[in-house]
Amino acid sequence: MTSQPPADPGQWVLLSYRMPREPSTRRISVWRKLKRLGVAQISDGLVALPADARTREHFDWIAEEIRDGGGTAAVWTASPAATSTERDLATGMATARAAEYRAILDQATIARSADPSQGATALRRLRAELRRITRRDYFPPVERDLARAAVDQLARSLDSGDDRDRAADTRLTLEEQR
Repeated sequence: MTSQPPADPGQWVLLSYRMPREPSTRRISVWRKLKRLGVAQISDGLVALPADARTREHFDWIAEEIRDGGGTAAVWTASPAATSTERDLATGMATARAAEYRAILDQATIARSADPSQGATALRRLRAELRRITRRDYFPPVERDLARAAVDQLARSLDSGDDRDRAADTRLTLEEQR
């Protein structure tokens, strides 16, 4: 179902944080940003992502936001002591992304049977959502390819429908000219 992490545990970026309960708007804002990044929740106030410059920078920014809001935050890099720990983190992250891709797949299937104008709107929305999910997909599940294929199929079905509409319009125009 998922691509496997390397045989030896790799580097991960960890964000350890604590925020005041009130005002809750900052806490919710941080939680949403972490969710958008696709973090692995290790424990309450401790999240992780595979280490690279981008994930480190995201955590640094979020840590600064937490401290600005009166909380405490520290960014760490670490390696799991066992490959099984890393595999569990990767599997959890891939499972979460797989569910998101399945939702895209389902929505694309429904949109294929919708009115073409609604299908075009759905296509734009699904493409944007697919990009958002892909940005937080560190361990791609097979569902990613299935979701992409469903969105591509929706686009092709809309294009072929547009071609049929243009052909019908052309026939009407030619008949009117006679």
